[in-house]
Amino acid sequence: MSPNDDLVLAHREPLAEGHATVITLNRPRKLNAWTSAMRTRLVELFEEAGADADCRAVVLTGAGDAFCAGQDLAETQAIDPTDHVAAEAWIDDFDVLYRALRGIDKPTIAAVNGVAAGSGFQFALLADLRVGHPGVRMGQPEVRSGIPSVTGIWAMWDILGKARTIEFTLTGDLVDGDEAHRLGLLTRIVPDQEGVLPAALALAGSLASLPPGAVALTKARLREIDDDALTDSITAAKRVHTQAYASGEPQREMERFLAKRR
Repeated sequence: MSPNDDLVLAHREPLAEGHATVITLNRPRKLNAWTSAMRTRLVELFEEAGADADCRAVVLTGAGDAFCAGQDLAETQAIDPTDHVAAEAWIDDFDVLYRALRGIDKPTIAAVNGVAAGSGFQFALLADLRVGHPGVRMGQPEVRSGIPSVTGIWAMWDILGKARTIEFTLTGDLVDGDEAHRLGLLTRIVPDQEGVLPAALALAGSLASLPPGAVALTKARLREIDDDALTDSITAAKRVHTQAYASGEPQREMERFLAKRR
């Protein structure tokens, strides 16, 4: 067992038909901020769930009071401004993760138990459905750390439209669960944090009763609609992030942020 097996947990929850694979980001003291190795583990678990004939749905959640605060800035702050290969590899890392989640031919549900920010926010939006509570905080604060938002624009665009996507990316503001629900960022809302995972599992059970072939083909068509836009977004992200990291601004802003946390 690698250390990352402890940072990304998976277990089965029985449903009326088959089971749901529950995948939990398990780094609560860091608000489940993830590293590249954690994302690699997630991809492995997605592939396992996709190949498991008895798995009828996948539920994503976080340990403690957060869903996922996004990238661990201590990892990306160390990127050398002259290392364009490293900047591009970082984007490739997310490309693999996002496509792995999108590629699961079974219903995917994000049980958003707490803050979902930055790439963690994008990750939640890639699930088919999202359950949260009023105390949730969701948004795209990357610009505040000197990181331009590119894939975030793609993830938000079809849900929020142009005006609100601009607002989210340029202000970096987070919204609460009620506002997230009103905007369509959350599919369903329950009264409190304790009810989020049970509600997500109940939804998984309902979806698991549907004909799996029809679900898989429907999801395949949904992917086709915006797959070219994702490819364009990844290409643009490599260009934009290479420019940003070459300037050194993200590294300086992240160091300033981390210094405040020490």
